[in-house]
Amino acid sequence: MIRTRFHFSNAPLWVFTALLSLWSLDAVAQRNRRGASKELGVQLGTMWYTGDLNPGNLFRSVSHVARGGFYRHNLNTRISFRGQFMQGRIESWDADHPNGWQQQRNLHFRNEIREYSFCTELNYRDHAVGNPKRQLVPFLFGGLAVYTHDPEGQDAYGNWQPLQPMGTEGQGWFEDVENYLTWGVAIPYGLGFKGNLGSGMSIQMEWGARKVWTDHLDDVSTVYMDPALLREARGQIAVQFADRTLDRELPPGQSLEGLQRGDPGRNDRYGYFLLSLGFRVSKKATTCWEQ
Repeated sequence: MIRTRFHFSNAPLWVFTALLSLWSLDAVAQRNRRGASKELGVQLGTMWYTGDLNPGNLFRSVSHVARGGFYRHNLNTRISFRGQFMQGRIESWDADHPNGWQQQRNLHFRNEIREYSFCTELNYRDHAVGNPKRQLVPFLFGGLAVYTHDPEGQDAYGNWQPLQPMGTEGQGWFEDVENYLTWGVAIPYGLGFKGNLGSGMSIQMEWGARKVWTDHLDDVSTVYMDPALLREARGQIAVQFADRTLDRELPPGQSLEGLQRGDPGRNDRYGYFLLSLGFRVSKKATTCWEQ
C-alpha cells in the first residue's frame, strides 16, 4: 500500500524548526519593540526540485520563474513573522540526466505549485527597515506551509495532460493502492541576507527548501503496472504515460510489470532562490538609530 509517510527522518530539520519557535517565544518576552515595523512586499526568483527524476542536483531540473508576495511583521530588530504566498513551476526530464538508466526510462513531468506559508525569521544581527547603519544582515527562517500541486506530462502532440487521474502506478484502482493527494503540508526552511534601500524599503535574497511528505510531485514513486490492467482501468493514454521506456529488450508478450520505476524510500522536495523587495507600511519609523 502506498501511503503518505509522516516520520521524523530528518532530525536536524526538526531540531532547527523547534529552536526557531522556542527562540522566538523567548525573544518576544524579553526584547523591547525597538525596530518594530510592518512591510508588504513582492518576490521574484526561480524554483528547483529534487526527486526521482532529479536525485540530487538542484541546478539540473528545468528552471521556471517563481513569484509571490508577503506581509512581514518585524517584531523587533531580531525577530520577524512573515506570511507569504508563492507560485511557481518545477519540471524535469530523464532525457537531460547523464545517468543511462534514467535516459532509457525516459519519463518527464512538470508541476505548478501554489503555496501559503507562515515563517519566523531570525536575524543574526540587528536589522530595521531604513536603518542606514546595517546594509546587509544574514538571517534564518522556518515555519509551516500548505501547498497544492498538479503533475502533468506531455503527450505526442505537445499537449500537457494531468497525471494524477491516470493512476500510472496503480493509484486509486489497483488493489489497495491509494491515490495521492494534490495538496499537502510542508516545512519551509532556509537562509538569506536582508538589507535596506532607502528609508522605507528593504531588499532580501534567500534560498529556501520545503520538506514534504509525498513522493509524487513528479508522479514517479514505485513500480511499473501490468499495461493490460492499466489500459482496462484508465485507458490507453495512461499506458503511454506510465511507460515511455526506450530500446526495450523484452520477449514478446512480456512487460515491465513489477520492475522499478521510482524510489519510494525517498520523498521529493522543492524550493527556490528569491529576490524580495519590501515596503514599510507602518505610519512612521519606530527605531531610533542612535540607540
